[in-house]
Amino acid sequence: MSHPVQIIGGYLSPYVRKVLVVLDLKGISYKIDPIIPFSGNDSFSRISPLRRIPVFIDDQTTLADSSVICQYLEDRYPEPELYPTNIVERARARWLEEYADSRMGEVFIWRLFNQVAIKPNVWGEPTDKAAVEKTLREDMPQILDYLEEQVPTEGFIFGKLSIADISIACFFRNAEFTRFRVDAVRWPLTAAFVERALRHESFGKLKPIEDRLLRTPLKQHRAVLAELGAPLTQETYGSATLRRGIMRID
Repeated sequence: MSHPVQIIGGYLSPYVRKVLVVLDLKGISYKIDPIIPFSGNDSFSRISPLRRIPVFIDDQTTLADSSVICQYLEDRYPEPELYPTNIVERARARWLEEYADSRMGEVFIWRLFNQVAIKPNVWGEPTDKAAVEKTLREDMPQILDYLEEQVPTEGFIFGKLSIADISIACFFRNAEFTRFRVDAVRWPLTAAFVERALRHESFGKLKPIEDRLLRTPLKQHRAVLAELGAPLTQETYGSATLRRGIMRID
């Protein structure tokens, strides 16, 4: 593409990560404004009225939902194919993407990552350790039990990497940030699947950036990303004033 697309949203978001992996797989260059949704200014609210990330902007449209963005990219840039052609498999892929975005998002992000990372580092609030323990004891096993029945013994769900694999793996990367690891004895297929997916080159390109940002105060993220050579936008939709979103990140 002669003009790269623009992504608004930080590298540590699983929803942003999903779109960045799809862009990489399809060979689409991009510029990124690496804000968290809580730092979005009034202009951000106009292009993302639910104050969600990522926001996608190209020469045709502005979109503010990761699943809509990925479907748009598949329709406009069909190679390589990331959604199965068979209508039954395609429907299942969309379901697994939705399951990841909704149920896994609720548990991995809002009940775990929010408690361990967002509350203390963004809002200066203490982690509710009892809530985290309850999540790990009750919610996480339910998700892992379900995934153990969905993932294959080898390779990916539909043979080659698809939106279903990408969507699921994105949340396990955030779980890694909280030092969570899948018990390979209790859920061997899921543990092996997650390892395979996150080893993929398109995830691997993001790993050193993510690892560095985890060690960097939020206010310094953009400067560190410039140092790392990330494809930053010149302008930002970010603000020094933080505000809580009207809905959760998606």
